[in-house]
Amino acid sequence: MSGSKRKPQQAKDGSSDLLLNSRALTLFCLLRKSNIHNHTEPRFDEKPVKQNRGKLSYYSSCVSRELWISVSSDLIELEDTQLRSDLDNGNNSFQYKLLGVGAGNIFAIDERTGDIYAVEKLDREERSLYTLRAQVIDTTTGRAVEPESEFVIRVSDINDNEPKFLDEPYEAIVPEMSPEGTLVTQVTASDADDPSSGNNARLVYSLLQGQPYFSIEPTTGKIRISSKMDRELQDEYWVIIQAKDMIGLPGALSGTTSVLIKLSDVNDNKPIFKDSLYRLTVSESAPVGTSIGKIMAYDRDIGENAEMDYSIEDDSRTFDVITNNETQEGIIILNKKVNFEDQNHYRIRAKVKNPQVDEQLREYHTEASTTVIKIQVEDVDEPPVFLLPYYIFEIFEECPHGSSVGTVSATDPDQRKSPIGYSITRSEVFSVDDNGTIFTTNPLDRETSAWYNLSIIATEKYNIAQISSVPVYVQLLNINDHAPEFSEYYETYVCENAVAGQVIQTISAVDRDESIEHHHFYFNLSVEENNSSFAIIDNQDNTAVVVTNRTGFSLQEEPVFYISILIADNGIPSLTSTNTLTIHVCDCGDADSTETCSHKDFMLSMGFRAEVITAVLICIMIIFGFIFLNLGLKQRRKQTLFPEKSEEFRENIFRYDDEGGGEADTEAFDIAQLRGSAVMRGRKPRRHARAEMRSLYRQSLQVGPDSAVFRKFILEKLEEADTDPCAPPFDSLQTYAFEGTGSLAGSLSSLDSAASDHDENYDYLNELGPRFKRLACMFGSTMQSKN
Repeated sequence: MSGSKRKPQQAKDGSSDLLLNSRALTLFCLLRKSNIHNHTEPRFDEKPVKQNRGKLSYYSSCVSRELWISVSSDLIELEDTQLRSDLDNGNNSFQYKLLGVGAGNIFAIDERTGDIYAVEKLDREERSLYTLRAQVIDTTTGRAVEPESEFVIRVSDINDNEPKFLDEPYEAIVPEMSPEGTLVTQVTASDADDPSSGNNARLVYSLLQGQPYFSIEPTTGKIRISSKMDRELQDEYWVIIQAKDMIGLPGALSGTTSVLIKLSDVNDNKPIFKDSLYRLTVSESAPVGTSIGKIMAYDRDIGENAEMDYSIEDDSRTFDVITNNETQEGIIILNKKVNFEDQNHYRIRAKVKNPQVDEQLREYHTEASTTVIKIQVEDVDEPPVFLLPYYIFEIFEECPHGSSVGTVSATDPDQRKSPIGYSITRSEVFSVDDNGTIFTTNPLDRETSAWYNLSIIATEKYNIAQISSVPVYVQLLNINDHAPEFSEYYETYVCENAVAGQVIQTISAVDRDESIEHHHFYFNLSVEENNSSFAIIDNQDNTAVVVTNRTGFSLQEEPVFYISILIADNGIPSLTSTNTLTIHVCDCGDADSTETCSHKDFMLSMGFRAEVITAVLICIMIIFGFIFLNLGLKQRRKQTLFPEKSEEFRENIFRYDDEGGGEADTEAFDIAQLRGSAVMRGRKPRRHARAEMRSLYRQSLQVGPDSAVFRKFILEKLEEADTDPCAPPFDSLQTYAFEGTGSLAGSLSSLDSAASDHDENYDYLNELGPRFKRLACMFGSTMQSKN
């Protein structure tokens, strides 16, 4: 049996017996098939043949035996394992052969005796059976004595494999303070030995390290908690597990593994203040919301279990605390203004707790941690303080200049009590004196502005840098100074076939004055109104209706009626106004409704007025046309007379389409003299005046009769051109529709002009024809007047 010890086999080479490292090996030889000549069915003999050294015959199988196989031996004989033919008489005439997988390299046979040997070590986990074939050959003839026979060698299992864990490395997480018996994790090991062969693969588990906090179930490998653990003391544990085969009996093989068990945090600790007393300071000038200090508590838990919530226990609302979610600090802030003169120190108590606590862990949070905070107020020079946060005053509109509106008052909160001065910002209708009294400086009209928002500034006279302001609201009270009037413009129509008593319009009124009570208006026809066609009825609800007093109206005889309506209010004193209502007569047709009436009907009845409007529009268009024409002429003169572009003076070539001096006219005048000539009183050169004069003459011929304005203008231009000694000659193209018949005047070029007024003779203008008759008369009359 496995585990027993036997005497080692003697080596074939005849050497002395050696006690070697050995292992037990059991072989099962099963005779599968035997075809012998006598056709006898193969069988297993249960008794060994003693005369053959205990070897079984060929027809027998190897009985399971334990053999000691030397690890270092090259050839090991398998005891009681032999192949032998019944025909073998022992004269060495038969030869035995072994065939199949493993023959020759794993198993060997003695060809003379039929003994089978194991050449190599056998491992069941690698191969558990071998199928071989045996054959007997006659050495004299070389032929097989019997057919091949097949048999199987099974390798029996021994405990030669230790258990191995499959899912290494192992790691588990379990909440701290978990109760006993809580499952942590499960480990599993495997054994390569044959589970059906005894206890070779039956495993048991045990703890080598991890007591007393953990335990393991021997058969399943489940690890459980055996006592409560606190993460704040130790947050992880290493547990060593051992697995043994053969259910832990002596000689069993074992394997080990390690399991890392981490403890997750639970909220089993309450936050605690580090200090029982905090001292802070705050300036009395600090604004609301100022951070004046920090407090800090410590929680041994981590993550969301360590979140904190700070609060103030006292009823005082002067200070508050907020929690910084990142640092878990409590920030003390100023919730109300403090005053050193009123109270110079404070003592408050703060507490801290976790915002979220599991009900199962409520026992750890029975009492919140608290601390005391002492806050000292620092004295500073404070600005003036007004008695009220704001002021509201009322005053009647239209009050006289210098009227008192009200008084504001501020004091110095410091101990030295500095005098206070007052001023007002950006106001043109109010002023304030040193006592804080507000006066009017301009008339006030409620209809323009019903409220005034002022800002009064108080300044310490000992320290002008200390200032404060207060809003002042001034409301103007109404005086009944506006008469009521129509609430809208009414377009009223009456049909020609209207009957007496028919309502043609409903009117209402508005009043720009503000009334403490509701306005009430009274409607009536004006006393001066002498109109028997219409009447007015007051509805006593601030409305009135206009009704007809007669039947039938004529669009042609009297198309429009003007009615004066008197409206009075209920103010003190009562004010009245007269409003005119225009009523148009309309041809309503068969519909007998004024809905079809419009301004078009009224305009048709006033045809003569439409003609007047049309004439006015035509006159306006003519005036605009004349203005545009005059602007165009001025623009044209600027473009044609003395152009300033340098490229126009490159070539001093002049072209004449009229008869003139020929080549003598191509001689250019001095450009520098033209540019540098001084024009007295802004007058133009001679030629310009002549050109404009002729152009105006042509226009005057087209417009109509001459006038004194044009005559005066032309005479002024003519005198200006004649008295300018620096004006150079300038030729321009002259186009004439009619040059007369047989004129002996010759060229009109200015080069031939007379040097003085005594040499000029304009009689030739009479010979130019009817088109120049007016010009000849003009110049002729001028010469006569000069003479």
